[in-house]
Amino acid sequence: MDLGLKDKIALVTGAASGIGKETTRVLLEEGATVVMTDLDEEDLKETAMTFTENDRVLYFPADIRELDSLKQLHDYIKKSLGTIDILIQNAGVTGAQGLFHTLSDENWVYTIEQNLHGPVRVAREFLPDLRANGWGRLIFISSENAVQPYDDELPYDSAKAAILSFSKGLSRTYAKEGLLVNTVSPAFIETPMTDRMMEKRAEEKNVSFDEAVDSFLEEERPHIELKRRGQVEEVAAVIAFLCSEKASFVNGANYRVDGGSVATI
Repeated sequence: MDLGLKDKIALVTGAASGIGKETTRVLLEEGATVVMTDLDEEDLKETAMTFTENDRVLYFPADIRELDSLKQLHDYIKKSLGTIDILIQNAGVTGAQGLFHTLSDENWVYTIEQNLHGPVRVAREFLPDLRANGWGRLIFISSENAVQPYDDELPYDSAKAAILSFSKGLSRTYAKEGLLVNTVSPAFIETPMTDRMMEKRAEEKNVSFDEAVDSFLEEERPHIELKRRGQVEEVAAVIAFLCSEKASFVNGANYRVDGGSVATI
């Protein structure tokens, strides 16, 4: 299917692994030029090298929490390519975990900085590009946690819920200029982040990795009716659709890619 992305310029944050890496691959296949960014330069370079057969991929390290770092990224893109048409704000972390009474102010600040203030700063830095040409796409990666909070991930839950509100507000402001803003909310996707979660669980319970995944599904995510972790390809396909001309009447929406994990409508 031709998604109408040929010659579009996309920026993908958190692109060194997982959903960001796979989204980069799909956008390249659809003919877009992609700038990958992530915090760790070596990890980013290693991932970018997997796309070396494609001359439409560039990379530049940046910290989405830091205004100067984002400006340097923006300057690099302007000098190399001009203005972006698509922004995929994927970068984030699970952050502090534990029941509310165990979490410090620093735990909250760190998680909110990563998962709310960072995306806000990215959007503000690149909004002029997205408004410039009468056509733009801004996709925020949220989470099932935004609408179904878990009691041991309250800072993450809160930040991801705020992303839904932020995205909806932006979608109302800029749609008339041709900028469509939407969110994608995955649940328990097979990524390095959930790998680390399951490795920790396996160690704590003294079980194998696969047993940790199975017990997590049964005890913590019983509404994932497919009884497995989602795949990055399944998330990237929805992201690419929302970037495309096929989604030209989709604005202010939240697409859940969760296998049924969210138990309500």
